[in-house]
Parts: sequence; structure tokens; C-alpha cells
Amino acid sequence: MVRKIQVSKRAAEMNYAIREVAVPAAKLAAEGKKLSMFNIGDPNKWDFETPSYFKTALRKSVDHTDNGYGDSQGNLEFREAIVDREYEKHGVTIQKENVFVTSGVGEAINLLMGALVENGDEILVPGPGYPSYMQYINFFGGKTVPYKMIEEEDWRPDVDMLRSRITDKTKAIVVINPNNPTGAVFSEKDLRAIGDIAAEFELPIISDEIYDKITEVPFYSMSRLPSDVSRIVLNGFSKVNLMPGWRVGYGYVMDESGMLSDVMDGVMKQCRARICPNVPCQWAAQASLQGPQDYIVDMNRRLKDRAEFSYERLNEIPGISVNKPKGAFYMFPKVELTDWKTDKEFVLNLMEEEGVVFVHGSGFCEEFGQGHFRTITLPRVEILADAYDKLERFMIRHKA
Repeated sequence: MVRKIQVSKRAAEMNYAIREVAVPAAKLAAEGKKLSMFNIGDPNKWDFETPSYFKTALRKSVDHTDNGYGDSQGNLEFREAIVDREYEKHGVTIQKENVFVTSGVGEAINLLMGALVENGDEILVPGPGYPSYMQYINFFGGKTVPYKMIEEEDWRPDVDMLRSRITDKTKAIVVINPNNPTGAVFSEKDLRAIGDIAAEFELPIISDEIYDKITEVPFYSMSRLPSDVSRIVLNGFSKVNLMPGWRVGYGYVMDESGMLSDVMDGVMKQCRARICPNVPCQWAAQASLQGPQDYIVDMNRRLKDRAEFSYERLNEIPGISVNKPKGAFYMFPKVELTDWKTDKEFVLNLMEEEGVVFVHGSGFCEEFGQGHFRTITLPRVEILADAYDKLERFMIRHKA
């Protein structure tokens, strides 16, 4: 009899909802069912394409570089380009020494939580919010403490609740803006209020801004907060730069007080342990920062049209209601759970009957995501229309 090694508790309990729903979807596809996959925010799976000069730069990079190991923190020229780009976008001055390059924002979250969290530590996260934060906080023995996004107020953060949930175990506050999964863009007033709370309680802010150029309203970066707020800003190239498969991200620390010096030392140690980020992709991503940015205007125009269509169409469907998004490419509709005990059961039932794949809202927050699902605004209008016609047929059938 072969000995079976038991999986670690921390790995067994990981449950990244966005891709977990792909498992039953793959089974249905193998059985011949045609599926509309609306679960992953990958623009390149639709009619958005990596700009040609990015691709040319990547091809050239293989000849330009020696294809050996790079700097563990990220190549110096690339970090300098990131410094320039952040100044251009937000008017903030950061130091190249405080920038670290990662394999997407996902690795940055992993590195930060690995350096920040001990058993029992608490991290405040938006609810609903991107599930990788919850997964890595829990993976390292911490506790995810959600603060509510107020649906009736365009999913703005409940700043009073955030304050009320701070304890002596709180280690950091996470902000995801523009927000995944709701598509909300937070106001400067609310973000400054969060900054004031962070300064008052001497807590650092981790600000995920990967959708910062995909907005319909002005965007306020947490990098612009007063210097008494210690923060780490995360960004990457998967969304705005249309390079999801290239897996290039970055973070930078703004910490005049020195509150985060030991934590960042821990991040850098992990960077050295993983050797280095992809060298040719860094070289090509640098070119994407320094070349024409006009493709973003076209991307936002198309996304706006598709979001407006989705908003109107979803609100026509019995049992479905949704707020209009102001950024990113997601929507987070509320669903009346008539024939289903949970939103996950709803999503799986819809998948089985109509072949439309959404992500259950509780996968983004057990407390504040229940009774919702996440959809995307990336497909062309005719594809969205077909999926939402199926959703309407499904809802009518189950409400009859």
C-alpha cells in the first residue's frame, strides 16, 4: 500500500474562488457543454490585444539581454522607469531603492503577507475584495477582518466600520481601488479619511491600484497621502498594459517614519530567495511605460460602452440588480436567492443549466459578498447580450 502524505492545513484551506469555479466548468466542457466564461478578468481573452510595440520590445529583449539572472529587487533601469511613470501619473516622487518588482501583483501580496503576518495577526481588507488577500493572510496564520463596502452608496468604503474593527492585533489596512469585484472608484475624501485613521492608529496601508488608468472618474492614488501615513502601493502590467500572461508587477514603499523598515527588509529577503523576476519581460514592460499610451483611451471607451450596456441589461432581469461601475472591468450584481441556499449554489446551477460562468459573491467576502456574483465587462456587446439573455431565461424559470 502506497503511503499518502497529508497536505498541509494552510494549503488545503486555500480557495481562490475566481479559478475554483473553473474546475466544475472544465468538467462540463469535457462533457460537451458550451460555456460563456465570465469568471476571469483577462482582457486578452476577448478583443483587447497587447500593443504591437510591447510585443516587439519583448522579442528584442531576448537579444538585448544576456538572458542571465537579474537583480533580485528588479532591474535598475526598470525601477527607474517605474519611478518616472508614478510621477507622471500621480505627481509623487518615490525612490528606486523603494521599488520591488514581482511576478504580478499576486506575488507582491504573497511577499508582503509573508513579511508582515504572524499567527493571530489581523489585516483589515475591503469586503467584498480581491480574494488573494484573504488567501495569503490566512495562509500565513493571520485573520482577515473585512470592512464593508456600502452597496447603497456606490460601494464606497464604510470608514466608520473600518475604524471600529481595529484592535491591538491589527497589522495593516488593505485598500483596493479601483475595486475588484465591484468596479467602484473611491473618492479622495474617503481615501483621505482612511489615511487619517491609519496615521492615528500607526498602521500601514497596502493600496492595490492595478486598475488606476481604467476609470470613468478621477482617480486618487494613496501615494498622494500626507507623509505621516506609511503605505505600500501595488501595481502591475496585467490590466492597463494588457499583459496578463507576462506576469510583471511591482510595489513601492513610502515610509518616512521607518515603521515598515523591518517588514521591507523581510520582503527583500524573500525577493533574494526567489532569485529574480523575469528579465526579458521586465525589459519589455519598461518599453510599455515609455512608449505611446493612446491605446488606453480606446480601451476605456470600449469598456465604458460595455459597462453601460451591462448595467441597463442586468437591471432588466427579474431578481437581479446592480450598481453602475466607475472603474476596472467588473460588476457585482445582487441576486434574489429563490431556489438556491447560497450564491455559490446559484452560480453552479446557472453554469449547469445555461453554461454561463460567473463567480459567487461569497468568494470575495463571506460576510459582505453573500447574495451576489461577479461578472466582467470585457466581452463585446453581442456576447454580453447572449449571456444575459441566458441569465434572464434562467431567472424567469426559477422564479415561476
